[in-house]
Amino acid sequence: MTLSRLPPITALRAFEAAARHMSFTLAAEELHVTQAAVSYQVRQLEQVIGVKLFTRLHRNLILTDAARAYLPIVRQALDLLAKGTIQLTRPTFDGVLKISASQSLTPRWLAHRIRRFTSDFPEYDIRIDATDDLVDFVRGEFDLAIRYARKTDPNLESVLLSTDRVFPVCSPKLVGEVGSLEMPLDLSCHTLLHDEMTDIRWRNWLAAAGVDDVDADSGVQFSHSGLTADAAIAGQGVALGRSLLVADDLTAGRLVRPFDLALASSYAYFVVYPRASADLPKIRAFRDWLLTEARASEGASLMRERA
Repeated sequence: MTLSRLPPITALRAFEAAARHMSFTLAAEELHVTQAAVSYQVRQLEQVIGVKLFTRLHRNLILTDAARAYLPIVRQALDLLAKGTIQLTRPTFDGVLKISASQSLTPRWLAHRIRRFTSDFPEYDIRIDATDDLVDFVRGEFDLAIRYARKTDPNLESVLLSTDRVFPVCSPKLVGEVGSLEMPLDLSCHTLLHDEMTDIRWRNWLAAAGVDDVDADSGVQFSHSGLTADAAIAGQGVALGRSLLVADDLTAGRLVRPFDLALASSYAYFVVYPRASADLPKIRAFRDWLLTEARASEGASLMRERA
């Protein structure tokens, strides 16, 4: 194929998105165009290459054998083009690392240990924005993001930072007061602190513990995980702690685990960044450092802490 016969980039992007979603409608939502535009771009691509890519049924798309063979080539070409563009437009050495991290994780975990990274990599200046808003990497506002989610954008490189386990935590001074917390039923004598940011609620934990005589809806509700943990540290009640967020508090003795039982959340922390940025030294350095720190923190959360 000569250069004059290369398919339009817009048509290739439409084909890749439609093949990944197996839907023109979902591809259109991702590309911020109409469904008709995606369908037109795919037809244009089929005309240029002279090969049928989809079998169109009433509500479904089926990839042809030719499309299955062509798809990895298109993906590789788009990734190479994006990577080359980033390398061309960015300085040879970019000493600023712009990070977007969740509002809960930043103050309770990331901010406490960022000096370790700057000590090991003094050549980088760090910019951290604590936000739960979605990141637009195309505009270049951030290099990397840390997100708490069930799944991540398939267009981005995604690395699992830490799974989330949820278990009761409280101030050590609370153990031994009214209701000794020797067994889960003793929670009936304590205020339950509720975290609206996790999918594991008190009713889930109590059911798993075989307890049905504790009012799972009573107590104090918080809209933010950090507030829930702070209330528990202050002795205001017993909270369900999220493993990575309370790891430092467990290590320091500000919180203890009165019971062993922990439930796995369907959410987890992920490190995400554009695939085209994966080989940048600052991305590799920070990603690997984050993974090392997360592994070190997991031990604290999995140990049973008693006063």
